[in-house]
Amino acid sequence: MAALPVSTFDHWMAKQIDHKARNKARKAGKHGVTVKETTFDEAYIQGIHAIYNESPIRQGKPFWHYGKDLESVRKMNATFMDRSIFIGAYLEGNLIGFVKRVFDEDRSQAGLMQIVSVTRHRDKAPTNALIAQAVRSCAERGISYLWCANMSYGKKQSDGLADFKRHNGFQKVDLPRYYVPLTVAGRIALRLGVHHGMSDWVSEPVAVKFRRARNLWHERRLKLLKETV
Repeated sequence: MAALPVSTFDHWMAKQIDHKARNKARKAGKHGVTVKETTFDEAYIQGIHAIYNESPIRQGKPFWHYGKDLESVRKMNATFMDRSIFIGAYLEGNLIGFVKRVFDEDRSQAGLMQIVSVTRHRDKAPTNALIAQAVRSCAERGISYLWCANMSYGKKQSDGLADFKRHNGFQKVDLPRYYVPLTVAGRIALRLGVHHGMSDWVSEPVAVKFRRARNLWHERRLKLLKETV
């Protein structure tokens, strides 16, 4: 998983991130973007809905939140409300990025369950500003760790998302997973390596070519969709 040790906000800015991430964390403010903790009200929900429906393609593949109606967006983001903190990035009063952060029962760690920004304002670095505010919020509450899903997936050890997390101070933390066969079928499955999933049967060079072809395909679909609108 990708985990960020948190002590103070100043320590994160000065010691844990590189100069590129530091500049981007400050860039949003220079472009008029304000980032703050906010309430889960109707305006915030409508802002999330608009962000979800900006584009059907994100990071080279279909965005699974695209096309959801307002009620579905409300229900999906209303989980763990007693342990959630919502952060919004605003430009001229409009929500252009948001974070849903959920902490555990003893407030020792918090997870980024959602962090999404509009792509058309990418040049203003709202996602970097959201990470900065999430770190600040953790430091103010004495939360020691901020985690953001996996650092890598399967054999894919490096990509744009992993690099983004690394530049912002997240570290790879391995969590051992053990498989114990309970039946004959389970023992056979372990010997065949079925428990690892089909992706582990594909070499990384082949997977890279597949991902590149997939991205080109979806980019073409998005271009055609824009031309027909």
